[in-house]
Amino acid sequence: MKKSHDPLEEFPQDQVRSAIQSGIAQAKEHLDPPRSRMANRKRKILYALSSAAAAFGILVGSSYFSPALASTLSQLPIIGSVFGNSDLIGLQQAQKNGLTSEIGETQTVNGISVTLAEILYDQNNITIGLFIESDQELDDFYFGAGMDFTINGKNPSWSSGSYGEERLSSTTLTAIQEINTTQEMPEQFELGLMLQGKEGETWYFSTPVEKITDIQTIALQHSQTVDGLMLTVTEMSFSETGMSIAYESSEEETDFDLSRGGNIEFLVVDQNGNEISGHSGGVTGERVKGKIVHWSNKQFDPVDFNVTELTITPYLVIPSGGGGVEIDENGNETEIEFKGDSIEPVEFESFKVKPPWNKG
Repeated sequence: MKKSHDPLEEFPQDQVRSAIQSGIAQAKEHLDPPRSRMANRKRKILYALSSAAAAFGILVGSSYFSPALASTLSQLPIIGSVFGNSDLIGLQQAQKNGLTSEIGETQTVNGISVTLAEILYDQNNITIGLFIESDQELDDFYFGAGMDFTINGKNPSWSSGSYGEERLSSTTLTAIQEINTTQEMPEQFELGLMLQGKEGETWYFSTPVEKITDIQTIALQHSQTVDGLMLTVTEMSFSETGMSIAYESSEEETDFDLSRGGNIEFLVVDQNGNEISGHSGGVTGERVKGKIVHWSNKQFDPVDFNVTELTITPYLVIPSGGGGVEIDENGNETEIEFKGDSIEPVEFESFKVKPPWNKG
């Protein structure tokens, strides 16, 4: 699926405003009391949560298929692709095998051109590649924690993700944003993206997105409880772009910063002891009847078809710094004090899974 923006098509400013306003309203309607959104701590990349904050004042500049993108990216090791130049094997595979949607739409605001280069939608991940070029030098963190987004004009109530940049020069950079969702997602939808700059500039993109095919999923429902923390690995998914492990956790704890379910990771090795590299994944949490429940979809490199068995070991990462935000029934946000150094360690048992191509 390769689509590009029609340069003769008028930019739908009224529809864009309407979609964002609908997204804000939808997000507020889905806020249940009280809720916390958690991000993995101490990362070199910035973690972003979907919010309505970027919806003020859409500033739209020129919108066209950017020749600057092709010119500049042609100098990269893998020609013409933000994903291809990434150090993530899954994105490299996606670009190489033609699984990405190549967009190439550029908007210029205040002398800064942002190009929506390509998108990948696999399992429950939406990955976005950007090329950014400015007339003037760009400060670090000029675009904060990355993009806000809508799905079919609505702001999802459950989502998390990451945003990271690769600086090519003082005025040019590429960026990759990953959106993780922990709710059921449609196979295809209209993705709205809003990026906000340090000086209040706003770039808006809207494009159809379709999930890749040939995703194989194994339902597991593997559960174990250790020291009052219940972990259930619900399923694993496999595709050309990577493997994912979905889990839920529950514990009788009232303080989010002392809860442990949001800090669970997984060590995965094949039958020969070779580790499948993981790339974490966002975590969402909620208080439910006196318990704190977390959901997450952890991401890993693709698994080779020669692999016959995987050994999975859940483990707890005790953070050395961080914090969070709690949202009440009125949408008011409260900063959560970091108490992670008081978290008690947990040791889970390993379990084995046969990949779907070796289940016979």
